[in-house]
Amino acid sequence: MLAFLSRSALMGVLTAGVLLLAFPSLRSQMFSPDAALNGQPDVPQQISFSYAVRRASPAVVNIYNRRYNAEDRLQLSTQGLGSGVIMSDKGYIVTNYHVVAEADQVIVALQDSRIFTAQLIGKDRRTDIAVLKIQAENLPVIPLNPDYPPAVGDVVLAIGNPYNLGQTTTYGIISATGRSGMSFYGRQDFLQTDAAINEGNSGGALVNTRGELVGINTASFQQATDIETYGISFAIPYQLTQKIMNKLIADGRVIRGYIGIDGREINPVMARLYDAEQVRGIIVMGMDPDGPASKAGFKVQDILVEIDGKPVTDMRNVLDIVTELRPGTYVDMTVLRNGKPKKLTVLIGDEPDR
Repeated sequence: MLAFLSRSALMGVLTAGVLLLAFPSLRSQMFSPDAALNGQPDVPQQISFSYAVRRASPAVVNIYNRRYNAEDRLQLSTQGLGSGVIMSDKGYIVTNYHVVAEADQVIVALQDSRIFTAQLIGKDRRTDIAVLKIQAENLPVIPLNPDYPPAVGDVVLAIGNPYNLGQTTTYGIISATGRSGMSFYGRQDFLQTDAAINEGNSGGALVNTRGELVGINTASFQQATDIETYGISFAIPYQLTQKIMNKLIADGRVIRGYIGIDGREINPVMARLYDAEQVRGIIVMGMDPDGPASKAGFKVQDILVEIDGKPVTDMRNVLDIVTELRPGTYVDMTVLRNGKPKKLTVLIGDEPDR
């Protein structure tokens, strides 16, 4: 009997030891002086985003839009404000197109109190992105992580200069990705967030809890639609921002391919109506009469199913493929006409300014 009790006690001690090794938090709870004295659990650890703010905020700058006085062309006055993000130690700063579009002079104020006159490298109305450059050294650069995929529910922080109050941080979550049709200037995919974005935040940084750039803040729903709302704001995704920035630095503008068609996604019902077995594609509903597609032999009610060997799924997909094509190149496209495939060779044009 004594041997049985000894074995049981030994097994109990060994089990307790294994549990303490496997779950270290049990040790702190068992041996915490506060818990022992007060009979209460430890105070929960405080949740803070200060690490992310410390990493990202030095790279978010204030931008002031200055214009010449209509009555005195020698006098400049500040007409607008916004924010920007330092993307490179070479002095490249990304902001919104609408922040600097009408500016005669752009002033950039860093968080370390340095002030610079910025050079406008290029601007793109469609994506609402502009690139500035300042001549400076020891610049803080926003942390970048190309491998970070924004996901609905991720906590994000919006950093900018709302109403010229000074740098301000708000937080929320990513509410949706791939929002389109909300741009001031055309079709554009956005990240949607409930982090507050007010006037002056435009062009500032949307970052994750590691301080890495997620997007460039561009507008609230109210700014885009004049509808009174709260908690609906938009940002331009980092990947698109980086791509447009590189194009603006290389060419001073974004060169996009153009074929000049207007289309509508096809569905199974429409496929039967047009006597086509092909379900995926777009139906050509209209064309620029002097555009590349018209010159190549496209006709209204053709069903476009392939561009340069890539299958067509919808109108967004067509725009994405075509805008990446270099103007002046010939590209094969496949259409269904009267239910039969037909190949057309299109000379890609340069998208006109809108």
